[in-house]
Parts: sequence; structure tokens; C-alpha cells
Amino acid sequence: MPARRKAAPPPPELATLRDFWRHAVSRFREAGLTYGHGTADATDEAAFIVLEGLHLPIDRLEPFLDARLTAPERKRLHGLIEARATTRKPAAYLLGRAYVQGHPFRCDERALVPRSFVAELLLGGAIAGPESGLIDDVSSVGSVLDLCCGGGSIAILAALTFPQAKIDAVDLSAAALALARENVADYGLGARVEPIEGDLFAPVKGRRYDLILTNPPYVDAEAMAGLPAEYRAEPGLALDGGRDGLDLVRRILKDAKRHLAPGGWLVCEIGEGREAFEATWPRLRVLWLDAAEASGEVFAMRAADL
Repeated sequence: MPARRKAAPPPPELATLRDFWRHAVSRFREAGLTYGHGTADATDEAAFIVLEGLHLPIDRLEPFLDARLTAPERKRLHGLIEARATTRKPAAYLLGRAYVQGHPFRCDERALVPRSFVAELLLGGAIAGPESGLIDDVSSVGSVLDLCCGGGSIAILAALTFPQAKIDAVDLSAAALALARENVADYGLGARVEPIEGDLFAPVKGRRYDLILTNPPYVDAEAMAGLPAEYRAEPGLALDGGRDGLDLVRRILKDAKRHLAPGGWLVCEIGEGREAFEATWPRLRVLWLDAAEASGEVFAMRAADL
């Protein structure tokens, strides 16, 4: 067996955090990377890697830019930058950490990198709060179901949003649920958030909820065939929504009503599938919820309208 090739050391001219940040931006642009796992471009991706890679606050680049790095720090950052450019893995997988609106989560290949607009809407008051139009009083919610929970970020944020609620977090993947349990333990929410293995509503038969949240697989067949390497690094099971991206959505709409309490809400993310959704269900009464950078990708429905 040939010896593993030793990684080249970082160039000596890379001395400060600013140097590595600038180098990473150039390296990523040269490599033609794809973004969307928590960052929008090479500049943001480079900032995330150098800050998280050195265990610094990820929202405070400026104070550290001219800090000179130790030899181990330089080696670590150089390795992360090269790994991102050559493997095309999402930075969150390389670092084992992702953030949703400042909330940290463990992250690896067992589940999607958390980035759901449902989480943003939860934290931004579009789902719950006096101005939301859905749930005025967060204390009125006693039960929440997170379908296709992945690594558990939405379930955990729901527990933080609804202090009186018990949250069931369901996923078909045992590996994703193992990651979810780790995240639930990190937040000390084991008494309120229960990860459950199973296929959609099957493991919660007979239970009803005040709120069902779901970010199901919704990538259609054409988009699946053209996924960039960064997205192919994620579990295909969590992305593939069938021919038109609505396979799981069909099943959820079929069974959601019998699992919602009277007056309850279903909130579902479907990505760029609104046109296909409205063509399939032209008469459904839905409320489209807009996130900061997305319009028409998340809908809400009352139990009565299902």
C-alpha cells in the first residue's frame, strides 16, 4: 500500500487571521465552490471556517483579523481550507458545527446541514407571537410534532419557542436520530424533546398536536440529477422528493388532519415547488410564509382546511 501523501504546510506568508481569510476567499473562488449551507458566498464561507476553526465567535471577525496565529492554528486552518476546496464537503461537515440564527448544533453526514426556513420563521415570530397570524400565545401550545426532523434543530428551536410544549421529533433515519439525540442532550431538553424512529405519522398513531412542523425531502428528480457536490455529500434520503418533489408532501397532507388538534396548524417547507404545489392542489386554502431570503417556499394550513 502506498504511503499517504503528506499534506503541504501552510505558506509562511500566511501569518494572521486576515491572511487566511483572504487566502480562503481566493481559494474557494478559484475552486468554483457551491454555497447554501449557512453561507451565501466565498467571503462568508471563509469567515465561518476561520472563526469556527479557531473556536472564535462566528459573528465577530473584525476584532481578530490582525491576530497572528500559532503554528498549530495555521496548520488547522490551512487543512480546513484545502479540504473545503478539494473535497467539496459543506464547511459545517468539516467543522462538525452549524448555526441557525446563532443557535449552534452538532452537524455531520448523518443528517442534512440545518438551514430550514421553518427554523427562521419560528425564531422570527412568523409562526408564533402576537404579529404572526398563526399562534398568538406561545404558552397555548402544549404539543408539537417535527416530521423529518433530521439532526433535531427544528424540534429544539420549537422547544425554545414554546416553553410549555412537548415535542415529538420523527425521522426514518436511525443515524439522523442519533445525531438529534446528541443535539437534544446539548440543550438539556431530553425531558421535552423525544426523537422517534419511523415513517412520517406511523410511530405517533393516535396522537394529536397543536402544531406540526416539517421540512420533508422536496428536491425533484431533475434537480436531484444536477446536484452540486456539496449537496451530494448530504443524505440523499433527506433530499429526494420524487418526480415533482411532492411525494412526501402528498403523504403528509393526506394524514395531517387526523394528527392535528382542533385549531391546530401544519407548517411545511417545499422549497421552489410552489408552482407544482398549486397545480396539484389548486383549491387548498394555504397561507404562504415569507422568510428573509425566500418567498413562497413555506406554507401553513389550519386543521380545518386540510
